Amino acid sequence: MNDELELVRGRDNPFEDVGLPEADTKLIKADLAAEIIAILRERRLTGAAAAKLAGVQTADLSRIRNADLSRFTIDRLVTILNRLNRHIEVRLTVRAAPAEHSAPVLS
Repeated sequence: MNDELELVRGRDNPFEDVGLPEADTKLIKADLAAEIIAILRERRLTGAAAAKLAGVQTADLSRIRNADLSRFTIDRLVTILNRLNRHIEVRLTVRAAPAEHSAPVLS
């Protein structure tokens, strides 16, 4: 049996690679959540202590740790990071959307 693997190079956004809607938003939220998780691990905070410091419920931190980010806005995740003494620097790169996502041109 000869099973050859094909290497497919993705974009910078795995959510876009699999065709999920709002892929850019999902990627930003995932990056922010990853930073929150890293801080909690670094500080070795218990759930209750971390929740108190971040100003959220323990269940919310559990959702972040489990990458269940549907209830979180980017703004809320940034606020949590600020409460954990992290400040966010945003760098924006604008690129053209793929043709299938482009708005029609009106004449």
